[in-house]
Amino acid sequence: MLAFIFQRLLQAVVVMVTVAFIAFLLFQYVGDPVVFLLGQDARPEQIKELRQDLGLDQPFFVQFWHFLQNAVQGEFGLSLRQGAKVSRLIAERFPATMELALVAATMALSLGIPLGVYAALRRGSFGSQLFMTVSLLGVSLPTFLIGILLILIFAVWLGWLPSFGRGDVVKLGWWSSGLFTVQGWQHIVLPAVTLAIFQLTLIMRLVRAEMLEVLRTDYIKFARARGLPNRAIYFGHALKNTLVPVMTITGLQLGGLIAFAIITETVFQWPGMGLLFIQAVTFADIPVMAAYLCLIALIFVIINLVVDLLYFAVDPRMRVGKPGGH
Repeated sequence: MLAFIFQRLLQAVVVMVTVAFIAFLLFQYVGDPVVFLLGQDARPEQIKELRQDLGLDQPFFVQFWHFLQNAVQGEFGLSLRQGAKVSRLIAERFPATMELALVAATMALSLGIPLGVYAALRRGSFGSQLFMTVSLLGVSLPTFLIGILLILIFAVWLGWLPSFGRGDVVKLGWWSSGLFTVQGWQHIVLPAVTLAIFQLTLIMRLVRAEMLEVLRTDYIKFARARGLPNRAIYFGHALKNTLVPVMTITGLQLGGLIAFAIITETVFQWPGMGLLFIQAVTFADIPVMAAYLCLIALIFVIINLVVDLLYFAVDPRMRVGKPGGH
């Protein structure tokens, strides 16, 4: 177990250093940060002095080493657009994105797994066919179109829910949450549903496919031959083994919810990291873009590590040592 964890941690370090190097290249080849900070009318003396202050007159790998040291401490300099520390901007926007992603993931899991099980156990029924047809729409329609349609129906035509913003939030230290206010829940419903639909349909179709595969295995046939009730077979044996690969995909999808909430946050003007990143791209705000890239990579690395450990704990075959591997 310790060797497994050490191997994954070593891989995580390699990935993060690689991502940090790519993020550092943004500073080198996508515009000059000194020109952005001082403007086109800056005097040569000012430019030279600021370059020395920022360490931009040093060799490439020395600059990269300093960048790594600052990145480990969560420091990425000043935003070129807002003139504020990037770490503070990320800290202000991170709770909104995490809240949206967690609510969307909860929706996708709480509905996707039961619907997938139902579609597998009632294969060929009207309800199963209906769910599979609707899931095709959820997989096929782009996120921005789903968001616009939901705004049109529930915000414009019916007037039930707000179409943009986050609503009232409650401060819990540096963290802010809208889940403790009625207005916060009203604002999060539409963007969370928009973000969850694709993940929900993907999980449902994956659970259905895996469930059908498991139900055809020999040990399920042996369980039927022993006279076990269907409930014990379906939920005690089949579903448990179905969720092993689903758990891996779900972990990756959770990281995807955080990373690819950009479109949803833009459509609903949700004040999260995705909207901040879009604004940074528009203005070529390199420090914000680099910080976002490193943070998303870190989130994916942590989620993958947790999923690997859960997979190791759930699947006994991973714990059986053999020469040359597991």
